[in-house]
Amino acid sequence: MTTEERAGHQVLLSAYSGVVDALRGISEGQAWLPTGCTGWCVRDVLFHLMRDAERALVALNTPAGGEPDTDAISYWRAQRSSTDPTQHNLRMTRISASVYPTFEPLFAAFDETATAAVHAARSSGARRTVRTQGCVLLVEDLITTLIVEAAIHHLDLVVVLDRPGPSEDALRVVRGTLDGLLGEPLPFPVENETYARIGTGRRSLTAEQRHALGWRAHRFPLLG
Repeated sequence: MTTEERAGHQVLLSAYSGVVDALRGISEGQAWLPTGCTGWCVRDVLFHLMRDAERALVALNTPAGGEPDTDAISYWRAQRSSTDPTQHNLRMTRISASVYPTFEPLFAAFDETATAAVHAARSSGARRTVRTQGCVLLVEDLITTLIVEAAIHHLDLVVVLDRPGPSEDALRVVRGTLDGLLGEPLPFPVENETYARIGTGRRSLTAEQRHALGWRAHRFPLLG
């Protein structure tokens, strides 16, 4: 196993473990609080992340063969052009997340599924191609997208919960993805967490930041 393979699954472990730690022991009332993802409560976000981990398990066991047609950057562009309306996705997520009688079984299901996804990622070759959501990509790129998804939604959760945020390792992966979508490093200094919020539309650009970006400002949010 190469250093890159170890790094990928280890950061994914820290990303998923961070979500578990942030939600461990929260009350039923807290599980219904709104998050930094507009229209989504804590339950919704966790169910969405569990479905993402389930998708990872399917993808890691669906070898594609041939060359990838998508990488860890272009994956997000493909998702933005999806025909699945956001509100339709939200409705399905809310209904599904509400099926659980209490928050605890949903939390346990995410913990179990995320652990399995990390194990599958650790056992997979980074340069193997897999298929997910109509895309063919390398395992290492799939892992990167999972880290980004988990870290961004972890930030959504801690908007309303007094819990630690994502690991710096995970946030660095988010930054690398946002830089890739922008096409270059951000032209002004901000912390990784702030960049994650700005880059995903959770926080608006200031006038000074828009000026520094120039014509590139219209690209924001880079992903949502």
